[in-house]
Amino acid sequence: SKLGILVKGSNYLEALSEVDTVVFDKTGTLTNGTFNVVAIHAQDGVDPDYVLSMAAHAEAFSDHPIAISVKEAYSGTIDQARIAQATEESGHGVSAKVDEHVVLVGNDRLMSAHGNDWHDCELTGTILHVAIDGSYAGHIVIADVVKDDAEQAIRELHAAGVERCVMLTGDREEVARTVATKLGLDEYHAQLLPGDKVEQVERILDSARGNLAFVGDGINDAPVLTRADVGIAMGAMGSDAAIEAADIVLMDDKPSNIARAIRVARKTMRIVHQNIVFAIGVKVLILVLAAFGIANMWLAVFGDVGVAVIAILNAMRAMNTRSIR
Repeated sequence: SKLGILVKGSNYLEALSEVDTVVFDKTGTLTNGTFNVVAIHAQDGVDPDYVLSMAAHAEAFSDHPIAISVKEAYSGTIDQARIAQATEESGHGVSAKVDEHVVLVGNDRLMSAHGNDWHDCELTGTILHVAIDGSYAGHIVIADVVKDDAEQAIRELHAAGVERCVMLTGDREEVARTVATKLGLDEYHAQLLPGDKVEQVERILDSARGNLAFVGDGINDAPVLTRADVGIAMGAMGSDAAIEAADIVLMDDKPSNIARAIRVARKTMRIVHQNIVFAIGVKVLILVLAAFGIANMWLAVFGDVGVAVIAILNAMRAMNTRSIR
């Protein structure tokens, strides 16, 4: 608690001490999850402001970070009376009727699913394609920022003995590769739907020697958090569903606290094992001495009360977090 880490049970602390693989969701976990529109590329003859306006109206009812960034970039007022039949397609984007025009806003999978042409962009970032009445209108480039301590978190996890740090994201391959290279991740998988993330975690679980921890913050991460040996949620900005499904919650959203949590867990388990060995060892020794008639009443009192006091004092070392920061 001094480090801003909530552990929901001692069994999760024990499982965390044996983690050798950490899997991250990207958005909101390794990145800030605060997107900014950096470019609008409209097709010939299409006004970029019109593309942004239609996209903002289509995204009007969505609370996804990408949708919020589009709405914030639009300087006008969103008139909800102009919008009808707004539908969110999980992992793809949204569709809606705006002024009786059918508007699709999402990734390339959404475009392909509805039979719309699209083209890629030379800029690195999340590409939000926009189609109006079946015709490709252009795309919006959105960039996310890596958290300040994300690189430090990966470095500290490796130093703590974690063998694999893996990133899963629904974002494009180029964006995922850029983030993975910058942070020094061992592995990454891009363009994943929520169900695909569960499959990837299942695959990684089969190859992991120790326990697997998954770190996420969104409502789509809840199934993966439940499936992992240890689910870790970003508490301050995370969704209620992710926090409820997780076993451990980081209250200040710092990924570097994951390594601290692992060090706390391993320190705690070392103290537990020390106390077990010490208590049993002393009692066995007194039993042996008693069998030879050497042990007296005071030695028996030490074996009971004295061992308990020493074990408690040793356990109190776990409360010292200065060496873990």
